[in-house]
Amino acid sequence: MSTRILPAVGDADAARSLTTLIGQLPDTEPMAPVTDSTQLVDTLSRLAAESLDELPEVVVVHERIGPVPALELIREVALRFPAVGVVLVTSDASPGLFQAAMDHGARGLAALPLSYEELASRVQAVAQWSAGVRRHLGAGADPVSGAGGTVVTVSGAKGGVGATLTAVQLALAAQTSGRATALVDMDLQTGDVASYLDVQFRRSVVDLAAINDISPRVLADAVFRHDSGLALLLAPAEGERGEEVTDRAARHIVGALRSRYEVVVVDCGAQLGGAGAAAVEMADQALLVTTPDVIAVRGAKRAVRMWDRLQIRKAEETTVVVNRHTRSTEIQPPLIARITGTAVAATTVPAHFKELQGVVDAGRVHELEAKSTVKQAMWALAGELGLVRTAQTGHKGGRLRGDRGAAGFRRRRDGTG
Repeated sequence: MSTRILPAVGDADAARSLTTLIGQLPDTEPMAPVTDSTQLVDTLSRLAAESLDELPEVVVVHERIGPVPALELIREVALRFPAVGVVLVTSDASPGLFQAAMDHGARGLAALPLSYEELASRVQAVAQWSAGVRRHLGAGADPVSGAGGTVVTVSGAKGGVGATLTAVQLALAAQTSGRATALVDMDLQTGDVASYLDVQFRRSVVDLAAINDISPRVLADAVFRHDSGLALLLAPAEGERGEEVTDRAARHIVGALRSRYEVVVVDCGAQLGGAGAAAVEMADQALLVTTPDVIAVRGAKRAVRMWDRLQIRKAEETTVVVNRHTRSTEIQPPLIARITGTAVAATTVPAHFKELQGVVDAGRVHELEAKSTVKQAMWALAGELGLVRTAQTGHKGGRLRGDRGAAGFRRRRDGTG
């Protein structure tokens, strides 16, 4: 059986050279190279969604891959796709870099300029390791399957558009449907998840910022278990401490959560710093919440363009959620889609703040009544995004087991969920 090798190389000339050399190795099948970190993760996610057997045995990562640095990319691949072996190709073959590469999850290191013998040796060893891991997984081990849990980020086009409420309700819908769910407050200076859920806490996301190897026990110590069943990782009470959570730390934290929970919802707020940008880039789905007014839609367009310039997220990979929607407003979802160049969620959230005021003021949004049209819309949005375990859905009224009377999945007249 041939070994499938996926090269991840940003430079076209280097990609051709590496692919040619890989093609000369015995019993190997070079795959079409990917040119950046986002494309690599997307490709592996797509293959993992089909089956474990579709994943390449070996990924060869060039040191100049971007925009995510090579070592950080290797860590993410190792966390999300544990059956894939990674070889780092680098001009620095020092013991220090070798140790760093191993610490980040690489299975081998090959020095530039590449030689046939060295590459063949590394690939063969990593392929054997990958085959052993797959036999183990096939024998009934219980890893997080494929790409791990689903990560969804929720960002605001501007402050006050309802991003935090949306994040909380999406997480509650996923948890109530029977999926183990974590809610992360990555709005590090002004996060309000704790206030919305009436939580008094000591530990926060900052407690994980300086930890390179986040074990399940360390993660459990930092997470607050809410009465609703949600696992909460909260923003620090002292906003200035948010600077301690770097983009690198955010990647480690989100990766650790992804490996332990089926759904991870990240509230990124309206101000996107390094940590929030890292979360958006890693996300399986990135939501941008706006209201149907000129200022907010302009903010959404500005955010989408900034994400694209910084190579965080392409517009077509972003989903806009329209909050406080009314039929009478001049700005409707199709117009927002044209202005921003994004997809717009089919489910819109109606403008009924009176339903929310009591629970928001009390900090008990998890107790929002099931008959609330706002809750029904947000839980329907969770269904549209695939965050809920639909097998748990009842046939009468679309109710979720565990939420009495929650009309979570009302069908739209056009037949979409």
